[in-house]
Amino acid sequence: MRILTHPFGHLPDGAAVEQHTLENDNGMSVQIITYGGIITALRVPDRAGNLDDVVLGFDSLDGYLAGHPYFGCIVGRFANRIAGGRFTLDGLTYQLAVNNGPNHLHGGLAGFDKKLWRASTGSSDGAVSLALSYLSPDGEENYPGNLHVTVTYTLTRDNALHIGYLARTDKPTILNLTNHTYFNLAGRGDVLDHEIMINADRFTPVNEALIPTGELQPVEGTPLDFRQPMRIGARIDDPHEQIARAGGYDHNFVINGAMGELRFAARVYEPSSGRMLEVHTTEPGMQFYSGNFLPSAIAGKGGRVYGRRAGLCLETQHFPDSPNQPGFPSVVLRPGERFASTTVFRFSAR
Repeated sequence: MRILTHPFGHLPDGAAVEQHTLENDNGMSVQIITYGGIITALRVPDRAGNLDDVVLGFDSLDGYLAGHPYFGCIVGRFANRIAGGRFTLDGLTYQLAVNNGPNHLHGGLAGFDKKLWRASTGSSDGAVSLALSYLSPDGEENYPGNLHVTVTYTLTRDNALHIGYLARTDKPTILNLTNHTYFNLAGRGDVLDHEIMINADRFTPVNEALIPTGELQPVEGTPLDFRQPMRIGARIDDPHEQIARAGGYDHNFVINGAMGELRFAARVYEPSSGRMLEVHTTEPGMQFYSGNFLPSAIAGKGGRVYGRRAGLCLETQHFPDSPNQPGFPSVVLRPGERFASTTVFRFSAR
């Protein structure tokens, strides 16, 4: 187990960005930069033991600074969409940036994905870790409260990447944190032949603006039923209203089991390589996104060109638009409380 640190360029204001590599004894490694907490590379073995990078991204900082579809980053203060960019908390109404059609998305114009995080590394028996910390000041992106956030990436001997989120605030605020890595377990092509199983009996249907209606609808009888493994491409063009609205899958699933307990959320298998990814989380939901809105040609790492559906996201989270949906689990964080969340991405091959 080891940790390596290298320069990864400079921001326009001259601030240095570092890249930290966490590597275990199996050869699995994850590379993370201090800008946006972005996972820039993740190399895991296939069934023959061959390593390949299974996440989308860029070779240099310039690609991330030029604008991108949230490759690999920490998303906050509020992951996913808020209708109209507006919410009310304790009788006060807050207007956030509207940066996704009529909605607020992923923290606004300069969310956590565009911040420089302070890094510290550590190791223990069988694990190496990188802790990234950031103070989001009161009023940043018009969110209330000074918010102290720490996100810790831990790589273990058994090929698992743990992501732990901790936060506290000095004013009542809202918070929804996730990681927005795009996975492609084949390392190339699209994800339509990946097979996915999601441990969810229900999902949150969306309206035309991709905002939840407030219902918790059964997946049974819909193309969003992944309780048994299914090729992503099998029903991705189904005429069902929900699929048509999102151009594929871009939906929040209600993970079975008790919120706050680490439990199985999803499994993805890629048959050509044999790679498998299992997701466990303490969060109540997971957004399964099949890369429907990716541009047709993005110049990615190693000369690869990413197209539509070149990657999939498994964004463990509270539900979209929760501040405006009283029936959803609360996303309010108050002084004296501690936000804590854990997600585990475990890799294997068969």
